[in-house]
Amino acid sequence: MNLSHLLLRIASMDPQRPAIFSGHRITATHQQWAARCARLADQFQSAGLQPGDRVALFMRNHPRYLEVLFGAWWAGLVVVPINAKLHLREAQWIVDNAQARWAFVTADITSDCGENLRGLERVIDVASPEADALLAAGDDGGYGPITDRQADDVAWLFYTSGTTGRPKGVMLTHRNLMTMGMAYFNDVDPISPQDTIAYAAPMSHGAGIYAIPHLMAGARHVVPDSGGFDPEELFALGRKIGPLSLFAAPTIVKRLVDHAESARETPDRCAAAFKTIVYGGAPMYGADIQRAIRVMGPRFVQIYGQGESPMVGTALSRHHLSDVTHPRHAQRLASVGVAQTPVQIRVTDSDGRDLPQGEVGEVLIRGDSVMAGYWRNPQASALALRDGWLFTGDMGALDADGFLTLKDRSKDLIISGGSNIYPREVEEVLLRAPGVAEVAVVGAPDPEWGEVVVAFVVPQLGVSLDLQALDALCLQEIARFKRPKRYEIVEALPRNNYGKVLKTELRGRFLPGPNQRAGNHGGPLSSTVLPSGSDT
Repeated sequence: MNLSHLLLRIASMDPQRPAIFSGHRITATHQQWAARCARLADQFQSAGLQPGDRVALFMRNHPRYLEVLFGAWWAGLVVVPINAKLHLREAQWIVDNAQARWAFVTADITSDCGENLRGLERVIDVASPEADALLAAGDDGGYGPITDRQADDVAWLFYTSGTTGRPKGVMLTHRNLMTMGMAYFNDVDPISPQDTIAYAAPMSHGAGIYAIPHLMAGARHVVPDSGGFDPEELFALGRKIGPLSLFAAPTIVKRLVDHAESARETPDRCAAAFKTIVYGGAPMYGADIQRAIRVMGPRFVQIYGQGESPMVGTALSRHHLSDVTHPRHAQRLASVGVAQTPVQIRVTDSDGRDLPQGEVGEVLIRGDSVMAGYWRNPQASALALRDGWLFTGDMGALDADGFLTLKDRSKDLIISGGSNIYPREVEEVLLRAPGVAEVAVVGAPDPEWGEVVVAFVVPQLGVSLDLQALDALCLQEIARFKRPKRYEIVEALPRNNYGKVLKTELRGRFLPGPNQRAGNHGGPLSSTVLPSGSDT
């Protein structure tokens, strides 16, 4: 089983059908896409890369993302997608840990700092003549052979942060991604060859692997000229080339709805531009999704999954979202839906025993979408995978109808704008700043981003901290979207009898009611919100 057989199948059946678009311009038919992938695979093999070797993609959204992705699979290689928003040092750590041999980049990511990734045999700018030569192929339909891979061979090595702040490489196999692709048709949305997926969210994440089900159906793939999210651009694209499907974080959905409302778009006009908008990656407020349906019509589907079970966990269908006559409609809006077809979902106590309906426990997932384990990290793999079940670390409850409602996370993960941020990673940077004695980072509720990063900072005795300097340090060491949006200078951090910082109490200070107080553990001496700039 090799995922590139999906491309060969469609290229053989419908070779001249337009496949990849840059904006509204066709850049490849299915035949051209397959020929370029076969050519690139030949170049990989001629250079000595062997099946199972890793190739990193540190790229903004680009039409060639799909060509490099399937070209690597054609050669039997493992793709290492790296979030383009990461700092170069963070990307370098991933490259080193994955032991990647080649990397494909979009040069704008590294041009500002004048550096590039190190320790690789080749680093290729996908917009360069070098990339042109690697992908140059005739259009006669002649393809080199696809390298055989087993269903449980790794295809996609996706790095997600761990509780220590160091990323963990999630090993996703050809079987995992094939399962995800087939689940889309049954649990998310049917797809036809006339459909179009737009890549407005990062292709290094869920949006990118949604190429698989759309390729299965022979649909079209569009990378907007902006390379990201611009609501006016997406509306115009959808109306020009056909209604778009896309994956988006709730933050992006809200901005799309804001634009539609301000532009006085009717649901019928929205239907001419958008077929399906799948949202996930963070909680979405009930009022926000109700407004989205009111403004844009029933075009929304929610999914819940993890990098360890990519895009496959539960789904809340457009029917369930729109069925306002159901007596439990409000509760369903607050849920993340029911288990997708290929998986089972359980909620258990700390000993792994099933809990009764309505009781909160840890969410477990089992099925063919669940990862093979963590790359070079058997200890973490053993903790996450037990008796065939993925222990997600998310807390939730199941109701009598099988709807899962997430309540909290057992880890301190912050999800801001659909991006995962682990507090310890930010804390470790801030603790290196002169004059900082202690730091605790938490997420605070935010109507636009879902959560924003807030740093509680204890200065050393007699020190007056320069918050702009703290912010500059974060920008130097970590990705912009991870830096705190707000700094609270406090005399001390609240702790329990064992000396552990009570982050629950810190988070409680942002909630209405009696918990919104400084407390007796060192209230804020000052609170500063720094300008965030553009973090998306």
